[in-house]
Amino acid sequence: MAEYQLFERTIGQWLEKWAAEVPDKEAIVYSDRDLRFTYSQLNRRVDELAKGFIEIGVRRGTHVGIWATNVPDWLTVMYACAKIGAVAVTVNTNYKQSELEYLCENSDMHTLCVIDGDGYTDYIDMTYKMLPELKSCERGFLKSDRFPKMKNVVYIGQDKYRGMYNIPELLLLGKNTDDSKLEEIKSSVSCYDVVNMQYTSGTTGFPKGVMLTHHNITNNGYLTGEHMKFTSEDKLCCCVPLFHCFGIVLATMNVITHGCTQVMVEKFDPLVVLASIHKERCTAVYGVPTMFIAELNHPMFDMFDLSCLRTGIMAGSLCPIELMKRVQDKMFLRVTSVYGLTETSPGMTHTRIDQSFEERCETVGYEFEHTEVKVLDPETGEECPVGVQGELCNRGYNNMKGYYNNPQATAETIDKNGFLHSGDLGYKDENGNYRITGRIKDMIIRGGENIYPREIEEYLYKMPGIKDVQVAGIPSHKYGEEVGAFIILDEGADIQESDVKEFCKGKISHYKIPKYVLFVEGFPLTGSGKIQKFKLKDVGLELLKKQGVEVL
Repeated sequence: MAEYQLFERTIGQWLEKWAAEVPDKEAIVYSDRDLRFTYSQLNRRVDELAKGFIEIGVRRGTHVGIWATNVPDWLTVMYACAKIGAVAVTVNTNYKQSELEYLCENSDMHTLCVIDGDGYTDYIDMTYKMLPELKSCERGFLKSDRFPKMKNVVYIGQDKYRGMYNIPELLLLGKNTDDSKLEEIKSSVSCYDVVNMQYTSGTTGFPKGVMLTHHNITNNGYLTGEHMKFTSEDKLCCCVPLFHCFGIVLATMNVITHGCTQVMVEKFDPLVVLASIHKERCTAVYGVPTMFIAELNHPMFDMFDLSCLRTGIMAGSLCPIELMKRVQDKMFLRVTSVYGLTETSPGMTHTRIDQSFEERCETVGYEFEHTEVKVLDPETGEECPVGVQGELCNRGYNNMKGYYNNPQATAETIDKNGFLHSGDLGYKDENGNYRITGRIKDMIIRGGENIYPREIEEYLYKMPGIKDVQVAGIPSHKYGEEVGAFIILDEGADIQESDVKEFCKGKISHYKIPKYVLFVEGFPLTGSGKIQKFKLKDVGLELLKKQGVEVL
């Protein structure tokens, strides 16, 4: 494996490097509206917004929330925060009232930047419900009993809302502010400062704020790009949400450390993705499995020339081998997989572009440079031999600084030896690649037999007519748990429960054959597209109840 250095640059310094070296190169493109920012234009806009933020009280260490889809000024806000040492707190676009309020309170948010909504939820209305004082207070002088740290709300756009600033007003404030203020604050910012706080999806307990530094995420983004042989000539189509590590690190930090172009999609739409790749001649595209499935199955797929693609990442959940083969065959890209979690910035392991097709499809590759990945026995804490399954743990530059205001949870996740425990099961094979077998809590225990859903899912993907499948445990009086297969069918496919069981008979162990086969339209997802497998149990119980099947 090649060795790469770690950089000690802040995000702002990376942006300024390219603004100086390649000022006229396109940094950000929204192909659907032909909106383009060169590096010099972006850097100028970021500086003006950063000065505007300074004028409304944002300083080094201030928490600034971004609650928006991938709108054009999302990245402007994030870069402006980074320049002055503020912490961009990313807010899940699917959050509802109680979740928003929990995050704003838990994060000690000072300034919240919002858009109108995502088409399903009215963010402005929810913000006023959370902060009714906005309608009667002077901007910048918000006083909320419940949210004492909250001082400003900024609308990301041109419109005006009572009690809120908007982006044009902050840019104007910035234009009229002396550069010396910005330079003074910039000089105090360290690459080891927290720059981004992301809240875990909350699949267990309450979401926790993961504190990530400039050093964490810029280097993880840089190494991700190196594994895919990125250069300044690449154009990356980013259709994954920026509030998640996939978008802000693997995409944005990859781009900013390589000086290439980020082709943005505001909100995932397979047609916009395909058209953007075609029009801009993108060389890379990212997505979670459900996104690639939507692109491949779009009725207009064959109208677009995707031959410009050369690589990309499929991540966010366990990636079906059959799907990865289709992506390589139909979209012409050497697909890679990054494995990790928000707490590891996020990449722990990554398949390299020059690895074999089988390795890129069937494993999650080697550990990132400058990190140690170990497979530890969950019971004893001892390192597992090659080929033996255990919990994947990580130590290195990419480990989070900790959970915000939660030292107990931090200590429970990072052990005394500095290893961060992922909660994921896997093993290291004889070639040094890591293979994921599932979550510790996803494991199905049927009558004492340990069953790993991934194995059954991979087999069922081979059955013609199955578009997507997830396997989860269904409670059982007799065995504790039974295997449940939740299946999305290809359009027009005529498959019955008995067909699925017959397909498995004699091919996988009898206790792994799904006891329950349930046909669904979709899976419960987090805002970033990860499948919430723990919710499938309740989905299954509800469907079985409707069928008159009593399992408890």
